[in-house]
Amino acid sequence: MSEKKTLKNLGFVFISLAFLILGNQSFANTQNLVNRQDSTQLKSIMFTILDENDFPLVGADVANIRLSNNTKTDSSGTAKLNSEKNDVIRVQYNGKLLKEYIANGNLNQIIRIDGNNIMVMLQKKVVLTNDIKISPNLTTSSTQAVYNNNLVKSTVTSVKNALTGRLAGLYTNQTSGRPGLEEVSVLLRGQNPIILVDGIPRDLTMIDLEEIESVTVLKDAVSTAMLGLRSSGGAIAITTKRGFIGAQQISLTAQTGLQSPLKMPKTLGAFDYANLYNEARRNSGDQPVYTQSDLDAFRTGSDPIGHPDVNWQDQVLKDKSTFSRYDLNFRGGGNTARYYVGLEYQNQKGQFNESDMNEYSTNTSFSNYTVRSNVDINLTPKMTLGLHLFGRIGNYTQPGNTAATIFSSILNTPNNAYPIFNENGSYGGNTQFQNNIYAQTVNSGYRLNYRRDIITDLTLRRNLDDVVPGLWAQALVSFYSGLSENTDRSKSFAVYKQTGVGSAASYQLFGANGTQNNGTSTDYQNRQSYLEGTVGYKRNFGLHQIDAQIRATSDNVNSGGDLGLNYYGGSGRAAYSFDERYTAEVAFGLNRTNRYPKGSPMGFFPAAGLSWNITKEKFMPQLSWLNDLKLFASYGRTGNDAAGYFVFQQFYVGSPSSYFFGTSASSSSALRQDVLANPNVTWEKGDKLNLGLKTTLFSNHLFLQAEYFNNKYSDLLTSPNLSTIVGTTVRNLNVGINRYSGFELQLNWQQSFGDFSYFISGNASTLKSKVIYQNEVFREYSYQSRTGQPVGQQYGYIADGLFQSQAEINAAAKIAGYNPVPGDIKYKDLNSDGIIDQFDQAKIGTDKPLVYYGANIGFSYSGFDFSVLLQGVANRNLLLTGNSEWEFQNGGFGQAYEHNLDRWTPATAATATYPRVTVGNNFNNNIVSSFWMHSGNYLRLKNIELGYTISPRFTNKVKVSSIRLFVNGTNLFTSASFDRVDPETNGGVYPIQRVINGGLSVKF
Repeated sequence: MSEKKTLKNLGFVFISLAFLILGNQSFANTQNLVNRQDSTQLKSIMFTILDENDFPLVGADVANIRLSNNTKTDSSGTAKLNSEKNDVIRVQYNGKLLKEYIANGNLNQIIRIDGNNIMVMLQKKVVLTNDIKISPNLTTSSTQAVYNNNLVKSTVTSVKNALTGRLAGLYTNQTSGRPGLEEVSVLLRGQNPIILVDGIPRDLTMIDLEEIESVTVLKDAVSTAMLGLRSSGGAIAITTKRGFIGAQQISLTAQTGLQSPLKMPKTLGAFDYANLYNEARRNSGDQPVYTQSDLDAFRTGSDPIGHPDVNWQDQVLKDKSTFSRYDLNFRGGGNTARYYVGLEYQNQKGQFNESDMNEYSTNTSFSNYTVRSNVDINLTPKMTLGLHLFGRIGNYTQPGNTAATIFSSILNTPNNAYPIFNENGSYGGNTQFQNNIYAQTVNSGYRLNYRRDIITDLTLRRNLDDVVPGLWAQALVSFYSGLSENTDRSKSFAVYKQTGVGSAASYQLFGANGTQNNGTSTDYQNRQSYLEGTVGYKRNFGLHQIDAQIRATSDNVNSGGDLGLNYYGGSGRAAYSFDERYTAEVAFGLNRTNRYPKGSPMGFFPAAGLSWNITKEKFMPQLSWLNDLKLFASYGRTGNDAAGYFVFQQFYVGSPSSYFFGTSASSSSALRQDVLANPNVTWEKGDKLNLGLKTTLFSNHLFLQAEYFNNKYSDLLTSPNLSTIVGTTVRNLNVGINRYSGFELQLNWQQSFGDFSYFISGNASTLKSKVIYQNEVFREYSYQSRTGQPVGQQYGYIADGLFQSQAEINAAAKIAGYNPVPGDIKYKDLNSDGIIDQFDQAKIGTDKPLVYYGANIGFSYSGFDFSVLLQGVANRNLLLTGNSEWEFQNGGFGQAYEHNLDRWTPATAATATYPRVTVGNNFNNNIVSSFWMHSGNYLRLKNIELGYTISPRFTNKVKVSSIRLFVNGTNLFTSASFDRVDPETNGGVYPIQRVINGGLSVKF
């Protein structure tokens, strides 16, 4: 790293620390008051009832058993009671005992309740798209949340990864394990959701797990309608931590662990490779290239230069690498101001071996520094100012030849291709392999990627009770700036093919040793300015409750181009509840973007919902096992801005030919129409129906939420089917129609017996998709039609085993352009025309699961806590093709694998699971077919954690609130129907990592 960049990093950290010091000074007076102690008698003690995520418990009964006095907690979870040291404080909710607490000598005391308690969970407020939190009885929307205490158990760098298996309707799939760049795709009911951080569209990679208070998924139309043109995919709403009224809390968490790859390809050693290669040559009608003496040399290892056997994975990849994360948080405040300040440092090393000859690292790595400060200040009794700051420094490294190139080389290079080093110390290579993999790893220089992100949010909220009781207004201004720069310090290297040994050795040069590059480039330079104005009204009239907001927004995003992307418009919602029995809710979005022609109308996206709490009806019998039952439904229209820039604009380009006019012999250039414009382009639409129920049973020990959704997406931009007579192509048209439907189930059970408490939670989702219309080209056979099939359905030939004899081949349909032999894949002749061709392709499966699920189980007892997270999918397929599956690719010089040994031969015909081997690409076997489609079902032990909190009898003596030790693991075990590859990555990429981690958390 350059001196200039180092100074920038240090400056960033010093500024952060300075802010912490100033912040602590600002709140010193508050802390002095809060922490004052009296060891004799205390009166009017303030007890704050919080769960483990610092959510206040509102409306809880708090009683001093000795004095028989009691009160209820207010909106901040606080209650004042006369109390002395060692008094027993009892906390109840709706008549149910939550905890008995021994009072200490402080004027302000925090009582923590198990966050898995059903009653605690149900009274938490629901987060909406604009980060406004409302009571659960004032919304009819489909939402579900997960909180910080569960998220931080995952030793991952991606928030998306931490959500895996925890929320019904949310499906994640990780396709890379590279440090800091865990590529995780997220689908919410089959769609790509928008990410909101504190109500503002943001990039999720900028968020650290520790600073998150909650993550809420918004699934239906009424919960996302206010997003307008960006509402169809649902939303993932992240709320960051805020301060609260109470003594300052300082928490420090340090953890470190070891990583190892889950799955790596099992390649053949040199001897097995050479034998199989000879067999493949004979099968291809060619002569073997390896003699018996060659095979003996590979088997004995007697000639490591001329007959090498290099396991490239062992030579360039580590078995273990390290992961560490450190968090320091300050949180607290008083009546005037509340604050949260968090600092985090992450460091994750990669898998590549390094060399002592370098003064720099050539390994993949990720280091990340973040600071977040959320401060809320009461400027007046009716006006609050919120200042939220965020900064991030992310550094990514990899070898000069890039991590992707090295993994590709491993898949394309057999173990006997060349030695790592020749006798004279030079790198081995030859005509076919001129990039020594070891040299690519340690001697190709390095590449750096620097990412810098800064966010400033300024919120001003005014209580307008003096104008109209219940009225309030809020203004928000936000600015984001992000920069990603690359430094290229790669270099080239020479390889040599050694012929002969000792004094008779000669060396043939390939390539050259080059000087190290010193180039820089910019990936992106993003800017976002976001403006929002909101007027809200919330008031209770006896049994009647009203909550409403109307909002105007402007969101301008510029990714370094001349033309930014602008969204602007208005939105609103209103909810009415009677006796918490009947609730009606309406919401709308009215906005547009500059991607559409001037003068085009604004998009209007309305939605409405109803809910009915049946257990509050007088006719409902009092059932001992039924505590609460609520039905809810919603329907509405959502939007998706899928069009690119200037789709509506017709462009002209230079003609590739010249034209002659009149009698002149001179030609003239001309213009012609480019792709035909779509002047009527519009946004895609989603009409969403959601039906559900929520119930608590068995003395509030069991919570169940079940839902059915049916979403129709229309005006999808689809490639049109045009006759070739038109002579050109047309931009995508709004003609496609798809449907997604399914069921979701969420279950939570929690129960306590004295000091022992346990919980069981689970979720399951089904997803069915269907292409209703897509302007499909005419297909002669119905089994080839894409319309009516699942979205993303894969098509290919239907395998019918392997040919066992020439007689079977003679009796089978002919394969167009190919003469099969025994051991080749046999395909079904679906149209019965006697020929296997493109008209025999049909649906063979899809990589999108029809069922996905998760289960979380845990307990706590006498300071110990334990939890397990399981996650899995069902009815999913894996299509395995290419260099990580097929033998001898890469022009006939590629790698081969252990599963290729299960090939067909006359001797193994009855048990073979793989076709006969050939060199290079086989026209018949190496094509997309059901033969290469495997079950993608799996169950994964996603996370497990064991913790121990040291007894307060010790921590109180050392003036520490709590000390917790923990060990956890991520991706420890996978049970897969097809276990040769990782079911998420399919092999051939940077592997997903297994992590075993340990740490310490201290709170002051």
